Amino acid sequence: MTEKLFYRDAYLWEADARIEKVEKRGSRVRVLLDRTIFYPEGGGQPSDRGIIAGEGFRIAVEKVEGKDEIRHEGTLEGRLPEAGESVKLILDTEWRYENMRQHTGQHILSAVLKDLYDANTTGFQIFETHNKIEIDYPGELTWEMVLEAEKRANEVVWKNLPVEVEVYDELPGELVEKLRKELSEKVKPPIRIVSIPGVDVIPCGGTHVSRTGEVGLVKVINFYRKSRKLWRIEFVCGIRALEHLDDLLADYWEALGKMPNKNRPLAERIRELKAEMERLEEEKDGLRRELWRWKAKLLLENAEEINGIKVVSYIEEAEMKDAQAFVVYLVDKNPGTVALVAGRNYVIFAKNRDVEGVAMNELLKKVLAEAGGGGGGSEVLARGGGFKLPPEEVLGKALEVLRASLQ
Repeated sequence: MTEKLFYRDAYLWEADARIEKVEKRGSRVRVLLDRTIFYPEGGGQPSDRGIIAGEGFRIAVEKVEGKDEIRHEGTLEGRLPEAGESVKLILDTEWRYENMRQHTGQHILSAVLKDLYDANTTGFQIFETHNKIEIDYPGELTWEMVLEAEKRANEVVWKNLPVEVEVYDELPGELVEKLRKELSEKVKPPIRIVSIPGVDVIPCGGTHVSRTGEVGLVKVINFYRKSRKLWRIEFVCGIRALEHLDDLLADYWEALGKMPNKNRPLAERIRELKAEMERLEEEKDGLRRELWRWKAKLLLENAEEINGIKVVSYIEEAEMKDAQAFVVYLVDKNPGTVALVAGRNYVIFAKNRDVEGVAMNELLKKVLAEAGGGGGGSEVLARGGGFKLPPEEVLGKALEVLRASLQ
């Protein structure tokens, strides 16, 4: 069993240890030690990072896992170490300390949400840039409610209360009654209880700061409903809160600087820009329809007439989405019209609903039988692609089939 030094002292950044087992995995190794300061991944807290150094080798630890036997995995530099060798353990202190701040911040925020809204935290995860909790709350959560919880959480932080850790083989009855959440049957002795006086009492296997003031700041950055009764809240603490706010401000000022009117607030500038975009979109739509009107007029003047039906056929340079929008406009506005359009490896067949004697999906099916490819559609509109023939030949075959159907 690996001795867990991180439980003795969460601020122990360096220590000596002895290797008990080594597993080689290409350029990576997994090392089992007799004692460790590296926290293994668990309880929503990621594993520690750092260095295991010995004579003639160095392991950059990137992953730590296990409960009784804790294994350290990382990239090996130098020779392969052997069991029995002494090593120096060096934590990535910034990574560990920030994770401690996030974890304690989560306890505070979860306790406040329980106190304010009777919302139990059902999940927790620390990521590199932010954290998330999931709370069981059947009602409608609002920003006002979330910000009130954030305010209360920061009041706890600024009181600089002690964060106490005690270990029990069996919890006293009076302590059980104080728990924020009912003790799970999965929790086995020894049971670590993390307490903040007057705020929270909860079983936890993670590492924590010694006082709430070290959390620095609790800042909620997002929340949303995940399911009917479950809400997800994203937040940051400590230096990560400052970094997140710095990123937001950098993005804010850069966005504002690109606006025609650079005065604050950004939301007002965005509304102005959105209104201008909507005006331009309406103008563009009007110009597009004017272009379609003249294009349709020219195509209809040159259309082939088969048994009273005007057949428009041409090669299109536009993308299929734009081509289809025009073709639908063309046949809808002109009764007795069929349009056959071929583009870059696509065809669109469409007809006005009053045209009888031919179905566009059946027409496409017959063309595909000779040209290859695939597609489908309805009686009035069909699309296909993936042909083994060039567009001109596909269009020619479509005209042949259509003439036979309409005559």
